[in-house]
Amino acid sequence: MSMLAPGPIEPVLVDGQWRASQSPLGSFRAEDPARGEKIGPTFPISSAADIEAALAAGAAVAAELSAAPPAHIADFLDAYADAIDADAAALVVLASAETALAAETRLRKVELPRTSGQLRQAAQAVRSYSWTQPVIDTGAGLRTHRAPLGKPVLVFGPNNFPYAFNAISGSDFASAIAARNPVIAKAHPLHPATSQRLAQLAHDALRRSGLPAAAVQMLYHFDNALGLQLAGDARLGAIGFTGSRAGGLALKAAADKAGVPMYAELSSINPVFLLPRALAERGTALAQEFFASCTMGSGQFCTNPGLVMVPEGATGDAFVTAAQAQFAGDSPRILFSRSGQENVLRAIAALKSAGAQVLSGGSAGEGGGYHIESTLLAIDAPRFLADPLALQTEAFGPVSLIVRTRDVSEMVEIAAVLEGSLTGTIYRAADGSDDTAWSAIAAVLRYKVGRLIANKMPTGVAVSAAMNHGGPFPSTTHPGFTAVGMPAAIHRFSALHSYDGVPEGLLPVELRDGNPEGMQRLIDGRWSDAALTGSA
Repeated sequence: MSMLAPGPIEPVLVDGQWRASQSPLGSFRAEDPARGEKIGPTFPISSAADIEAALAAGAAVAAELSAAPPAHIADFLDAYADAIDADAAALVVLASAETALAAETRLRKVELPRTSGQLRQAAQAVRSYSWTQPVIDTGAGLRTHRAPLGKPVLVFGPNNFPYAFNAISGSDFASAIAARNPVIAKAHPLHPATSQRLAQLAHDALRRSGLPAAAVQMLYHFDNALGLQLAGDARLGAIGFTGSRAGGLALKAAADKAGVPMYAELSSINPVFLLPRALAERGTALAQEFFASCTMGSGQFCTNPGLVMVPEGATGDAFVTAAQAQFAGDSPRILFSRSGQENVLRAIAALKSAGAQVLSGGSAGEGGGYHIESTLLAIDAPRFLADPLALQTEAFGPVSLIVRTRDVSEMVEIAAVLEGSLTGTIYRAADGSDDTAWSAIAAVLRYKVGRLIANKMPTGVAVSAAMNHGGPFPSTTHPGFTAVGMPAAIHRFSALHSYDGVPEGLLPVELRDGNPEGMQRLIDGRWSDAALTGSA
C-alpha cells in the first residue's frame, strides 16, 4: 500500500454510481504473485467518507429492497450469472494475472461455473420461496417465516477465491441479495481488477432489474481501524467474512458490541484419519491422493488437509515414504502474496518449535515471486497430545503434518483434543474391516467438524443444498450455518418474523391461506403445498 499515487485512481461503486473516492487515504495496485511485481490500474484506499456514504446509501434503500418482488431479485441474480458466463474470457485473464491460479483448469472450468451456478441456485431459492421456511399453526393462530433484515449486509471477500467467494459475486453476496438485503462489498486487495470487472457486470444487471441502484456497492480497501469502526455500526444487519482468525475475531468483537451478527469462516486444519486396513488395501494410491489434495491451488484452500493421522507399522511407513517422495519431487508452489508466504513460514517454524520434524520442504522457493516448497512434517502421537494447540497451527499453503499413532484408541484421543474444523475425513477399507474403528473415531470427530467425509480428501466443496461449509469454532463463528449451498446459506442473512392473529390480507404472501405461489409450507406439523381449507 502507498500514499496517493500519481495518475488516475479507479472509482468506487457507491450509491448506485461509479464515482471518485472521497478523500482517499492512499492507493494500491495488484501484484503478479509469480514475479512479485505491481500490475494493473491504481485503486483507492477508502476513507471514512466513502464508508459513511456506502453505509448511508445501503441503509436508505433497505426497506425498498425488502419489499421488492421476489421475481425481480431472481431475475437480477440470473442476469448477473449470465453476464459472468458471457464475460468469462476477460475475467479469467484478470484473475489469473492477480492470483497466478491456473487459467483453464481452475478458473475457467471450475471456479467460474461454480460462481454463476450458485447465483442461479440462489435465484431458484428466491422463486420457490424455499429459503423463507413458512410455518403455520392454525390452532394457535401463529404464522412465521424467514424475511429480510431490513438493513445492509457487509461482505468481506477472501484472497483465495477471486470469483466464488468474492465479496461482489460469491456465496455470501448471493445469499444476502437473495434475502433481499443491500450488500456493501469489501473487495480483497489482492484481486482488485477482477472485483472491479465483476462489480461492473453486477451494476449493469442491477440497472436493468428494477431494484434500487444502491442495492449493490463496492469499496476496494480500507484500513483495519475503519473496518472495525464499520463492523461496529448498528446500521448493519449482518456481516459475512472469510479470512484470518485474528482479523475475523477482531471484527466480531466490534460487531458484538453493536449487536451485529457476524458469520465468519476463520481457520481449519481438516483432520484426516487413515485406518489400518484402508492403508493395507490402497496405501500408495492414498499417498498420491493426499499429496494432490494438499498441494491443489498451492494449498490455499480452507479445506486443505493440514493434519493426517497415520498408524505406525509397515503400511503406515510405506504411506509416509510414498508421500514424502511426492512432496520432495514437487516444484515450489506460488502463493498469493508476500504476507501469505511469510505467514506460512511462520506456521512451519511454530510446528517445528512444538516438536514436528520436517520430512520435506520447509523453505521459501528461490527467485522472484512468492514461492514456497511443498512441506511435509511428522510427529508421534504422544508428543502431539502433549501440545495439541501448538501443533494445530494452520499453515495456509501446501503444508501438512503427519501424526503417527500406535492404535485406534490413540486416534480417538487425538480426535478428542482437536479444535473445530470445516471437515474431518476417515478412510476405511472397502470390506468393512475398519468399521469398528470408524465408529469409535467418528463418535468423537462428528462434533468437531461441520462435514464428516468417508474415503476422499476434503478439498472439494460441492455447491449443493445438502452441503455444510461450516463447522464448530474456530472454523467458523457459528456451527449452525453454512456458507455454501442454497437455500441454507441464505438463512444467515435473514430474520425470523412471526405473526400472531394478523388478518389474511395483511400477511406476507407465503403465509396467506390461499398459498397463491404454491410453495411448500409446514402446516400444523406437516409439509404441504395446499391452500388452507376454506380459504378464498
